[in-house]
Amino acid sequence: MARSTRQQRRQRRAQAAGTPPLRPAPRPRPTTEEEPPKQPAEPRSSERRDDVRPGTPGVRFVQESWAELKKVEWPTQQQLISGTAVVLVACLITGLYLYANDRLWEVVVKHVLLR
Repeated sequence: MARSTRQQRRQRRAQAAGTPPLRPAPRPRPTTEEEPPKQPAEPRSSERRDDVRPGTPGVRFVQESWAELKKVEWPTQQQLISGTAVVLVACLITGLYLYANDRLWEVVVKHVLLR
């Protein structure tokens, strides 16, 4: 038996759910007349774009940065304390693991490899 198409599966699911089946979107018909490609307009040297003003990039950067900082959801004091505690505990565990591993390999190198 041939596999069902995606459209057939969708129609079966729609019938089981009691909703009308979806129809595929109509394909756009190609136009008989093709428009010639438009040439980009040459920028005039006397015109200036509004988003590029000489002498103000630093001011705009600070304004945009401040606007982004207003959007940030800052942690509460309790969240900050618990996050710091998690980081400190993780650093302590990692440090102890590395210390023990270093001591173990020191013994192995001294007594097994350098005999």
